[in-house]
Amino acid sequence: MVTQLQTTAPNHEQNVLIEVSELTKRFDNVTAVDRISFTVRQGELFGFLGPNGAGKTTTINILTGLARPDSGVIRIGNLNYSKNPKIVQHLMGIVPDESNLYPELSGFDNLCFCASLYGVSKSEGRTRARELLETFDLKEAADRKFAGYSKGMKRKLTIAAGIIHRPEILFLDEPTTGIDVASARQIRQLIAELHRAGTTILLTTHYIEEAERLCERIAFIVKGQIVRVDSVTNLLQPIQERKAMLISFLSGANNLCSKLVATFPDFEFQSISAEQVRVESANIINIGPLVRFIEDQGAEVTEARRLRPSLEEVFIRVTGIELNAMRREIEKGKGNL
Repeated sequence: MVTQLQTTAPNHEQNVLIEVSELTKRFDNVTAVDRISFTVRQGELFGFLGPNGAGKTTTINILTGLARPDSGVIRIGNLNYSKNPKIVQHLMGIVPDESNLYPELSGFDNLCFCASLYGVSKSEGRTRARELLETFDLKEAADRKFAGYSKGMKRKLTIAAGIIHRPEILFLDEPTTGIDVASARQIRQLIAELHRAGTTILLTTHYIEEAERLCERIAFIVKGQIVRVDSVTNLLQPIQERKAMLISFLSGANNLCSKLVATFPDFEFQSISAEQVRVESANIINIGPLVRFIEDQGAEVTEARRLRPSLEEVFIRVTGIELNAMRREIEKGKGNL
């Protein structure tokens, strides 16, 4: 008998589909996931945002049955998934951070094989495979071996394989890492379309722009702990009313930032580089006096532009982690946690 979830409530704001409580996972002396708790609502696109080694992939692996937690409870719909991981796995689509498809098979054959694993009939699987190859712009590569695909093509086919059985819940682990800009843009559009169609999606990413653009709610996760969970709107709200500007200039002034702090005590200043200063205030920023002061110090101002509130700023304030450092860390290679 196929298990059905109680997912008929029309308002996903009130209908919790995934409930995680006190989830913990250790590897020897390392606590990869440290008593995290969160919920995902039906039809919601929920994001995990954090640096390499934060526990994102480990959490995904536990939720998809690829790893067992040391403690904690997971409920999916009305079922205790912790005690019987296989009971609802047919309702899940899983897209791991690295492809799990077969290099010697063609794109079409990989999709047909994945469909059969999910119990989709042969005829329906073939039809669905052709549909997805068309949707993901892979039709011309359908008969080519997966090993010969580019990184972007491999990523798209891996996502297609994860949704070939039309799952109610989709887990995406770093879906756009390491691929070209055009492929990443297309994948984000496809994720947004799946979300609009009602699929519940849990997404992990280290791209702040991706999380801000796609997700309804975001969990900041650092060193295995969730430090903040909220909607993008609520995360941005505290800084919405603050004004910020970025002033660029040709270097030539010594200790400029400290001089600005002493001269303009009502503003907050941050030295971005030797040629850029960020200024922030709760009130309107009159740029004229700032420009004149900077130029009086021997630096020629080349640009002064307003900055819109960003999720990156919130992330830095909450976690203390600079996004540039996080990106450099990711580029060195993903860890196992």
